[in-house]
Amino acid sequence: MTFLRFLKVLSLALWIGSIFFFASVVAPALFSILPSRTAAGLVVSRSLATLLLALIEGGPTPFHRADLLIVLMMAITLATHFGVERRMNHLKEDMGIIETIPQTDARRVEFNRLHIWSTRLEGSVFVVGFVLMYFVVKEQSQRDRRY
Repeated sequence: MTFLRFLKVLSLALWIGSIFFFASVVAPALFSILPSRTAAGLVVSRSLATLLLALIEGGPTPFHRADLLIVLMMAITLATHFGVERRMNHLKEDMGIIETIPQTDARRVEFNRLHIWSTRLEGSVFVVGFVLMYFVVKEQSQRDRRY
């Protein structure tokens, strides 16, 4: 059981860490290095889709407080990917090279609005992950005190 608990905490730490690293290092680097925002957006979308597939294939766990937070993280991630990001991708396809579209164009305005929501939703996954990490560590600490 200790090994399974270790795997759960490790998975959570990797998930939170990957969100932080992606948002603070990878995405800004892509948008500053690649020749266009369109190319950077394609890499970001592909990276998020790949991460989502890895999470979906993870397997079930019994439901208690910590697991419900994992379900919440998954639900937000799925809603972001299949809702917000899908709509963003349709807008990107319709606009072509986004840099050539005026900021006042309705499609660009909607894309920017959706991008803000995408960032907020991923940020909420990050915060819920920190809360989850706290509960997991607290639970482990309480178990350690009993022995």
